[in-house]
Amino acid sequence: MKELLTCLFILLGFPAISQDALVSEGNYFEGEPYLVMDPTNSQHLVAAWMGFQFNNKVVIKSSVSTDGGDSWSTPTWQAHVNPSFSSADVSLSYAPSGSVYMAYIDYDNVNFTDGKVLVRKSSDGGMTWGNPSVAIDMSVCPNQLCIDRPWMAIDQSTGINSGTIYVTAMNANQPNLVTPPYHPYVSISTDEGQSFQTQLLDASGFLAGSNIPQPMPSPVVLEDGTFTALYPSYLQSQSLLPRLIRAKSTNQGQTLSHDVAYQGTGFGTSASLVKSGPLLRANPNNANQLSYFFLSDAFGESDVTFIETSNNGLTWSSPARINQDPAGNGKIQDLIWADYASNGDLAVCWRDRRNANGSGYSVPTEVYCTVRNNVSNSWMTDFSISDQLVNHASVLEESGNDFMHVILENDTLHVIWGDVRSGNLKIYFTKRGINDSTNKLTTLPSSKLVIYPNPLTTELNFPEHFIGMDYYILANDGKSIANGKVSTQKMNFEQIAPGTYQFLLISPTDRYQYPFIKH
Repeated sequence: MKELLTCLFILLGFPAISQDALVSEGNYFEGEPYLVMDPTNSQHLVAAWMGFQFNNKVVIKSSVSTDGGDSWSTPTWQAHVNPSFSSADVSLSYAPSGSVYMAYIDYDNVNFTDGKVLVRKSSDGGMTWGNPSVAIDMSVCPNQLCIDRPWMAIDQSTGINSGTIYVTAMNANQPNLVTPPYHPYVSISTDEGQSFQTQLLDASGFLAGSNIPQPMPSPVVLEDGTFTALYPSYLQSQSLLPRLIRAKSTNQGQTLSHDVAYQGTGFGTSASLVKSGPLLRANPNNANQLSYFFLSDAFGESDVTFIETSNNGLTWSSPARINQDPAGNGKIQDLIWADYASNGDLAVCWRDRRNANGSGYSVPTEVYCTVRNNVSNSWMTDFSISDQLVNHASVLEESGNDFMHVILENDTLHVIWGDVRSGNLKIYFTKRGINDSTNKLTTLPSSKLVIYPNPLTTELNFPEHFIGMDYYILANDGKSIANGKVSTQKMNFEQIAPGTYQFLLISPTDRYQYPFIKH
């Protein structure tokens, strides 16, 4: 039996390749997806993206999975407020009420005479969406086109500001229409998205300036309810060096305070065509810990880089490289996304080119990820999450497909992105189980083969498929603390001490691994 377990550990120690699930159904452009998970049900996922629709320009489409991403509903799409408009840049967020919110741009993409950031609400888990509210109207910012990149963050705290919706934005990339100086913006709703108030995010002494055409802000709401956003700034009258400015508010934006998160070089990349948008993320259980991700040439070429603070911004770390391929190897990375799990583990994913022949942007790519354990503070060896190396296509050089999305929860990594393996840009999804203690990556079984409840108190329920299989319960050091055979569909495990474990099920033909918690 020890020999069998040894073989099993060796097999589980390597990334297990599974088939990526196709989420979108369009035959043309389907790009830039966003993903959210129901906080009360990790099997309920909502995805949204931008895609072509017959007799329309680009619209926002969405789909729902109730089985953890194994299957997805037929996509629905949102009508334009003006038939000649086009849509882009969708983001999603759950509110404490259980409603899901969607923010996106709907605008005249030819002459830029009109445009708005719209917010829609779903009360049925993303299956249907209500009428839109206008979060930002282009008319409030003459000569600025302040509707680009409308990222949304909602206060999940239990305080008096709970449910407050924040939507940040910047001016569009239209140099002939936008007049400097440039600004980041924030629009705030305190009435569940029925109305919004728009204001500048920067302020005197902390202005974005006239040298960065699109000072994109990235927002979060901390565990204590503090709204926080970082944006780039370069104004020599403020500083001779580029800066990252932090704006924050504890009173729903009635007042904003500012400070310098980082000052110096090392931000940005000269690599052509890369999708280089930065991203701020906050530990949901620690209001003092924030991480900011960006691309940097400081280590040799376009690399996934981050700075972070563990003391609520009193100090920030120096930029550190995340992707683990050899530095200076000429392989550029882009398309960053990251997520903190509820236990403080941190996942980072990106589009990677290390295994392609040649260098530059237009070589084959795959999606790589890594996870940092909150307890040990160590990173896993980074690994490919996608099931193939995908050749380049010219559509990837156009606007869109500028971001992917990742959610890490319950030791499960959920990743959604767009690629051109079919010849057209489409949306794909995959998920993997992460064993933090031993840095192992495994393919998760179908959601129809789930043992529950998790967390466990006394009894586990097994699908009929598992009856007769051998089981092993592994502690964090990888040692088996209990084993036996699944004899019935309900078995008592009250004797297992509280803690975090891996549950292995094996037969001559099958192997399954489940992380679970015992209360």
